[in-house]
Amino acid sequence: MKIAIPKEIKNHEYRVALTPSVVRELVARGHRVAVQASAGEGAGFPDTEYEAAGAHIEQDLDALWDNAELIVKVKEPQPEEVKRLKPSHTLFTYLHLAAEESLTRGLMDSEATCIAYETITDDEGGLPLLAPMSRVAGRMAVQAGAHSLEKAQGGAGILIPGVPGVAPAKVTVIGGGVVGENAARMALGLGADVTVLDKSLERLEVLDHRYQGRLNTVYSTADALETAARESDIVVGAVLVPGAQAPKLITRQMLGDMRPGSVLVDVAIDQGGCFETSRATTHADPTYVVDGVVHYCVANMPGAVARTSTQALTNATLPFVLALADKGWQGALAEDPHFLKGLNVHAGHITHPAVAQAFGLDAVDPKSLMA
Repeated sequence: MKIAIPKEIKNHEYRVALTPSVVRELVARGHRVAVQASAGEGAGFPDTEYEAAGAHIEQDLDALWDNAELIVKVKEPQPEEVKRLKPSHTLFTYLHLAAEESLTRGLMDSEATCIAYETITDDEGGLPLLAPMSRVAGRMAVQAGAHSLEKAQGGAGILIPGVPGVAPAKVTVIGGGVVGENAARMALGLGADVTVLDKSLERLEVLDHRYQGRLNTVYSTADALETAARESDIVVGAVLVPGAQAPKLITRQMLGDMRPGSVLVDVAIDQGGCFETSRATTHADPTYVVDGVVHYCVANMPGAVARTSTQALTNATLPFVLALADKGWQGALAEDPHFLKGLNVHAGHITHPAVAQAFGLDAVDPKSLMA
């Protein structure tokens, strides 16, 4: 199969879809891999390493896309990339379509086959290709929150661990999943007073046992959210409804009760954000202030630690990329019902129910399209 790895063009996105070691695996199976020139440099993988792995370094962007059958990326295609998609293309990347109607309709118009990392499942009900970046983003959320809490960044001027005689910062994490647990773990490591809110008592019990009571666990209700917002120095939004828009849990009205200079970090911004006042920002201009509260809403947080993120992501995507390359999208998805859930758009149709629901459209059973 002819596989293309374009250079990511989203603002300050330095990750690359495949490492040279993964390229080597594909080439050994007889596939042709074309990598756009300098695609891996931001993550510390120069063209010479891809050439050594057997890839073709493509200087011509038109040729890269036109000659490809399978296109593997990291972030959702930008408008100029959507225009390059054709019905013969299979696109494999993060999509987060429920928050992007224009992108969704652009992919439908392209008639390409579009498979999203974030909606592929596993036997335990997890999201195996979202998890690596969720771990990175969760840990980065507290790091970003700590920086934003500094006075020079518009924050209240609070040091997370405090010092002897001065209380540590209060960090609240909304959501106890992969992002939330990693955020809580990072905040605990920095010495914060940490609270996790979740609607799953089972999950709260797991966290309480795992961290031996070192973090506070609270069942998430409207009252609990209001109290947490009012008392916290940093609030990390770490909620996820697979494939759907994130619920708005912190309202504009609640900001008025928050401490001036407190910080909201919205890790759910890829799915529309879980704070009412959230809007996507970039690494170039990561924060803004609403009603005295600093908002950090960077939509591609892991892109800032591109080498770590690329390695973590490709460790997870490797078996799926190999399956697509060896069997084609129909064969790979037909054999694996969890992989099939990654199909979001095909031949102009939406195939994921949550994406269709977000825009009031009808979802088509992917099995009928494959037949």
